[in-house]
Amino acid sequence: FELPAAGRGSQIKITGSWLSGAGLFCSAKYNDFVFCFHECNLLCRPFPVGLSVKKMAKPHASRNSTLPGGVSRLGRATVYKKKALYKRKKVATKPAAKDAATTKVKQVGGDKNGKTRTVPLQKESRFYPTEDIKRPLRNRKTQRPSKLRQSLTPGTVCILLAGRHRGKRVVLLKQLDNSGLLLVTGPYKVNGVPLRRVPASYVIATQTKVDVSGVKLSDKINDTLFKRSKKAKRSSDAMFEESAAGYKVSDERKSEQESVDTAVLAAIGKEPQLKRYMSQLFTLRKGQFPHEMIF
Repeated sequence: FELPAAGRGSQIKITGSWLSGAGLFCSAKYNDFVFCFHECNLLCRPFPVGLSVKKMAKPHASRNSTLPGGVSRLGRATVYKKKALYKRKKVATKPAAKDAATTKVKQVGGDKNGKTRTVPLQKESRFYPTEDIKRPLRNRKTQRPSKLRQSLTPGTVCILLAGRHRGKRVVLLKQLDNSGLLLVTGPYKVNGVPLRRVPASYVIATQTKVDVSGVKLSDKINDTLFKRSKKAKRSSDAMFEESAAGYKVSDERKSEQESVDTAVLAAIGKEPQLKRYMSQLFTLRKGQFPHEMIF
């Protein structure tokens, strides 16, 4: 292919060059054609303007090149992010479990007995139950007393939220050791609440305090004191007969109630209007919201 007469002897501007396996190539533009030249000055095929010339792909190179001194250009965290290794699923390989031997080979005397015999290590029982018996699952949980809130201290006046005495104000005496329940009293002569066990989640602690340092609680006041005796089963003959025997408070519990209430009433009497405050029920009226109140 030859240039037109008007273009002979004129200079052609090199617009690009690239290196391939065949050598160095250059591209030049003249009018509406793009020429490709090889380094050995051989004229190649002309390409019309607008037609893209395919360049050779670059050889593959590592993203993390090595700097002088053998130091990697990118750190471990950067390579981890560039390779998107966080998207891969991590599958932990479990070690191969070794099957424990359940049998052993035993030598047997006699020529006609085969000389050896395979017997189980643990002999199975000859007897088994005719019905499946459910056994409780093993667990390591132990019953511990729950931690009290900071506002629940001995002498705090609390509001009961559930039960037959809900809404009444009581005095907190202590937390029982075994069950973790709260031991409270009304006192009984003020609002009719006897010595009772109450869960900590069923009370609201107020800022009112009563000095109970002078109240002495005996060792008999524990969880066993509040357990009721089991009712005797009725016979088939007395199934439809009405029994007049109901629940009665033991004399021991009455004496403990009287001794505790005497000391608590003496402490309440030292504060003016506190006895009247303890006898009043806590109720919510129109426009009152518990989350906006300060107890």
